[in-house]
Amino acid sequence: MDPKPQRQATSPYSNRQKLLDSALYCVTEHGTAGTTIEMIRKRAGSSIGSLYHHFGNKQNLLAALFFELLDAQLAWSKAALEQADTIEDVISAFVHGYVGWVSHHPTEARFLYAVRSEVAAGSQAELLRQRNKARFGQLHTLLKAGIEAGHVRALPKEIYASLLLGQSENYCRAWLSHRVSSKPSAHAALLADAAWRAIKA
Repeated sequence: MDPKPQRQATSPYSNRQKLLDSALYCVTEHGTAGTTIEMIRKRAGSSIGSLYHHFGNKQNLLAALFFELLDAQLAWSKAALEQADTIEDVISAFVHGYVGWVSHHPTEARFLYAVRSEVAAGSQAELLRQRNKARFGQLHTLLKAGIEAGHVRALPKEIYASLLLGQSENYCRAWLSHRVSSKPSAHAALLADAAWRAIKA
């Protein structure tokens, strides 16, 4: 079991942030279904009124944390993406960023995997769709340019994310569940090369 998650708040350590950190810890310890509002409130030292004021319910609280961590994951590869010169460099930066973040934030990564389907099926589903569209929008623009230049295969738009991250996600899940011992980042170059080979013309 990982030690208590240590995350740096993006703002002063407010009651809202305490609740988010508490939710992360509780889901890590008890799973999504086993975590209750009372567990989260008690660990954060917060009142039930404050929890409902900030989030309304457990589902919204978990979704808020999910989106915060999703942003943190994307930020991990932002600098490398901005410096990429070719579409192959972009794919490499994308994969390196993904497996690098998981390798350095295993507790948070487990949370994202555990909560993703619940967020996708809940009241925040449309927001998740919009966030994913924004997240992959620039990448799809670059892929389109790569197709026009003859560097990338023309494939159904919805298949690219699976081809680019499917193998990385599979390995990350295996590592997080202790089925393999090497950190995903140890194989970043190999996974990035596999992603590129999957879509290159």
